[in-house]
Amino acid sequence: MDIGIAFDLKSDFVAPAGAPDDFLEEYDSERTVAAVEAALAKRGHRVRRMGGGKRFLAALLAEPPDLVFNLAEGQGSRSREAHVPAACEMAGIPCTHSDPATLALALDKALAKRIVAAAGVAVARDRIVRSVDELAALDLPFPCIAKPLWEGSSMGVRASSRSRDAAELRREVERLVHGYAQPALVEEFLTGPEFTVGVVGEGERARVLATMEIRPKDDATEQFVYSVEVKRIWDERVEYHVPPRRPAEVIAAVERVALASYRALQCRDVGRVDVRMGGDGLPRFIELNPLPGINPGWSDLCVLAEKRGLDHDALIGVILDEALARLGRAAAAAAATRARN
Repeated sequence: MDIGIAFDLKSDFVAPAGAPDDFLEEYDSERTVAAVEAALAKRGHRVRRMGGGKRFLAALLAEPPDLVFNLAEGQGSRSREAHVPAACEMAGIPCTHSDPATLALALDKALAKRIVAAAGVAVARDRIVRSVDELAALDLPFPCIAKPLWEGSSMGVRASSRSRDAAELRREVERLVHGYAQPALVEEFLTGPEFTVGVVGEGERARVLATMEIRPKDDATEQFVYSVEVKRIWDERVEYHVPPRRPAEVIAAVERVALASYRALQCRDVGRVDVRMGGDGLPRFIELNPLPGINPGWSDLCVLAEKRGLDHDALIGVILDEALARLGRAAAAAAATRARN
């Protein structure tokens, strides 16, 4: 096959003056793109880099590939992750990962939680706050946590994001609204252990790849924030347990939440679901990334896959195989419909 890789590099952008130091956190490195390119080439495919944004559009129209392997985060809006798959839909070119509706919906944390909650999955309570003035009407108990409404890769999530009182929360909301030019999502702070679950497939065929517990090395679980600072030096701050060192029934409950959330948001091929337990011992959906990072040896999805015995090449192969199987089923269904008509 002729496979084009859609991607956005950190080096493609310049953060505006005064922007937070994680302003470009979502974007990939040359190392990540090279690793994906090598993994696909080892499977015998012709692979070429198409980039992102207008560069991707030009390449798509000039020489359409058989398939786009999508890594592109996009730029400029809460629907940025939907840009590449939407362009592929218009051009009639299949791509890996979820469709534009799911990618746009999942990036907005509050909208994603509404859909997941409607499917009967427990979620952390939250409120959207567009300015510090709206905090006067906030009805969530402390402690709580504030984060940007539509960002990923823990952007905006800092050690200070957990607020113990109104003054701390006011400072955090002001930092987020001004630094990221978007509303803040204020959530109840869940004090139990935190998990992330890799899921592959689609619909009823979706299955758990592996479940990982993120455990702080200082064992201060009740105050732990999986912040961008922690992720940058994760080997010093946390331990990753795959499988979690928890009773089987706890792991099963976490995985039920992850699978139900993945299906409710109609993800496909691959995704990573964040789940945390409350003080009552019940797991709750936090958020879902249908375009999870695949930086070798660093991104959570890669770490949990490696601990399950899948190296980076094998993980890329799983994602590709899920996409090809899905496309094959879709083609067979379309052929059957034409035959009936």
